[in-house]
Order: sequence, then C-alpha cells, then structure tokens
Amino acid sequence: MTAPVVVFGGTGGIGGATAAALRQKGRAVHLVARDEAKLRAAAAELGAGYSVADVEDPDAIRSAVADATAAGGGRLSGLCYAVGTINLKPIGRLTDADFERDFRINALGAARAVQAALPGLKQEGEASILLFSTVAVAQGFTAHASVAMAKGAVEGLTLALAAELAPRIRVNCIAPSLIRTALAAPLTANEAMAGAIAQMHAAQRLGEAADIAPLAALLLSKEAGWITGQVIGVDGGRSTLRTKG
Repeated sequence: MTAPVVVFGGTGGIGGATAAALRQKGRAVHLVARDEAKLRAAAAELGAGYSVADVEDPDAIRSAVADATAAGGGRLSGLCYAVGTINLKPIGRLTDADFERDFRINALGAARAVQAALPGLKQEGEASILLFSTVAVAQGFTAHASVAMAKGAVEGLTLALAAELAPRIRVNCIAPSLIRTALAAPLTANEAMAGAIAQMHAAQRLGEAADIAPLAALLLSKEAGWITGQVIGVDGGRSTLRTKG
C-alpha cells in the first residue's frame, strides 16, 4: 500500500498545484480542505483521497490525518500544509481577533497537522514536511504585521522541527511573494494594482501556483534527501534583488 502525502489546502492555489505535481510523479495524495464539493471534484480529477476539515478545528485536523494514515496502511510519506491568510491592515486597525485568527490558521494549524501526522510519518521511515511562509517575513512590508507575525512563527517552527525530527523526517518551508490565487484576489483583481506590484519583482510579473509546485513536489520527495531546515524564497527575486535604483 502506497503511503500518501497529506495536502492541506489541496483544492486550489498552491496546495492544488502541488497535489497535481505530486500525482504527476506517481505519488499518492490525500487532500484536506473545508469545501466538500471542491474537494470531491479535485479528488476525482487527481485520483486522490480526501477529508473535509477546517484547520481552526483541532479535532477535524486529527480526523483528516487519521483518514489519510489509514489509507496508507498506517504510513504517511509526507505532509504539505499549504494554508494561509492575507489579512493586510495597519497596526492600529488590527484587533486581537485578527492576530489570533492569523496565528491559528497559519502557525497553530501547521503545528497541529504535524502532531497528527507524526506517527504515520515515523512509520514510513523517511518522510518530508513542507510548510509555507511569505517573503514579507524577511522583507518587512507595511500593513503586514499580523500575517508576517504568524508566518514568522511558521519559519521558527520549520527550523525547530527540522532539528527535532532529523534525520528521518525532513522539514522545509517555501516563502513565496504574491501569487495569483483566489486567496490573493483582493490584491490581484485590480490590474493596475497587480501591475504595480509585479514591477517590484526582478521577474517583472506576479507568481503563479505553477511556479511553486515543482519545488514543493521536489522537497516532498526523496530526491531532496539532503535538504532540510531551509526557508526557500520563490519570489521572482523580490527578497534579494533591486533592479531599479
């Protein structure tokens, strides 16, 4: 029985593209998301298993991972937590509820998913965990205090887990810049705004989920067996390059 990769957020965007890339490599995949109709359609298209879960519900996370582990005969080959928020407000407008929700979805949800998946990952013997941050953590953008704080916690979690779970389980993180997904639609739907943001990148365009998926699939594979504890920017050069004076 093939051990699946559990993909949280697997019905679209980066998670969906990653699940598709994994299936193209012949990997078994188990999708997890909130929308059952979208899950059913995505799973049917990919030939994947699925579970409905809201990542703010710890019991739902445990149940979804248990489903995936059972499908793999008690084993999981990987965990991809591709869930996030884009909550952009100046610090004076952010409430405790904003900070708490961003932290629950981005960081606490990731930690809970890892806890639930750990027994199955350990049974596989050599497995991989992939989390997601944002270029805003290292760069510092206005109105990003809540999401950058939450994703900064994800980067810290990545490093701590990579040390703790070595050598049998590798843990890495991808930090993208702005990607054209449904989550980012408030920023990308306005073409003038999207064009202005694109010009801030050396690549002179916004990212697509397909720009992230190949690396994500690699990091979740044994081909990346000597890569762990890394936060890797896939950001059109925005984190390191300034092409205009």
